[in-house]
Amino acid sequence: MKDRFEDHFYIGTAINRNQILENDESVNALMVKEFNSITPENVMKSQNIHPEIGTYNFDLPDAYVALGQKNGMYIQGHTLIWHSQLSSFFKEINEKEEMQAAMQEHISTIVERYKGHIDGWDVVNEALNEDGTLRESVFLQTVGPEYLVQAFKIAEKADPEAELFYNDYNMCVPAKREGAIKLIKMLQDGGAKIDGIGMQGHWHLNNPSLEEIEKSIVSYGELGLKVAITELDISVLPNPKNQNGADINQNFEAKEELDPYTEGLPEEVQEALAKRYADIFALFLKHDDIVSRVTFWGISDKDTWLNNFPVRGRTNYPLLFDRELNPKKAYSAILKL
Repeated sequence: MKDRFEDHFYIGTAINRNQILENDESVNALMVKEFNSITPENVMKSQNIHPEIGTYNFDLPDAYVALGQKNGMYIQGHTLIWHSQLSSFFKEINEKEEMQAAMQEHISTIVERYKGHIDGWDVVNEALNEDGTLRESVFLQTVGPEYLVQAFKIAEKADPEAELFYNDYNMCVPAKREGAIKLIKMLQDGGAKIDGIGMQGHWHLNNPSLEEIEKSIVSYGELGLKVAITELDISVLPNPKNQNGADINQNFEAKEELDPYTEGLPEEVQEALAKRYADIFALFLKHDDIVSRVTFWGISDKDTWLNNFPVRGRTNYPLLFDRELNPKKAYSAILKL
């Protein structure tokens, strides 16, 4: 894939601890063959990289960066400010100046360490509610909306050359899209550098519509931003209560009817998944002047987080490679473009 699309956009994948440490040679070989960009699933989230004040765990992030450099990849940092998987000390702060100082220390320490080595950062992650208003995170509660501008300014100062992104899910939903546009304009009006939008692609076979995906890409592009499709996977399983997005706090009780393909994916669903991926990639190619990177959230169906979200223990098939690392029909459909 990386060779086929090299004149259009990066083809990326999110990698976990085992993949960073290259514990499985076959997985590593597939990663290097197919992808030219990487994003860390969890090792750079604050509770892992900065669990306590004055304590940083850089071993795995260092190994992650070294892996990307060894293979000549675009290396994304994920993520600096997020309300979830958050270091506990952030949650205990209730004074504005103390939170600003904690943000300054956290962002500058991490970004400066990887200055010139990490190509782009998801500076702020999932700061919007579904209606487009700002999420009531500890950062908003203590600092106010200006925490967003401050986070981007701190990151830019720490590494002026790195690309800076705002990353979120459901960015195709009209209300949330309008909220994101408002957020972007606030950053721009506040003098913060923002290079792009990370538009998470946690999508389904039938939604969001191609029209809403395209409208979103164009809308963000009109603001002078790149669009990175940051977390692409397409769930083929029944969707409980029409759950959308990636709010990890949403979980549903396991029921047999929510896990219908435990013995394998029926041919008609394989075909539907292939068509869905082909249609979406055709759209990305149409707007390759805006789309800069397409990152799958995982390498194969074996390791996808969707086996456990939003219902634990399910057998999902959202990626291009199956549990034995074989390419699926969706992979062939994309390459035929």
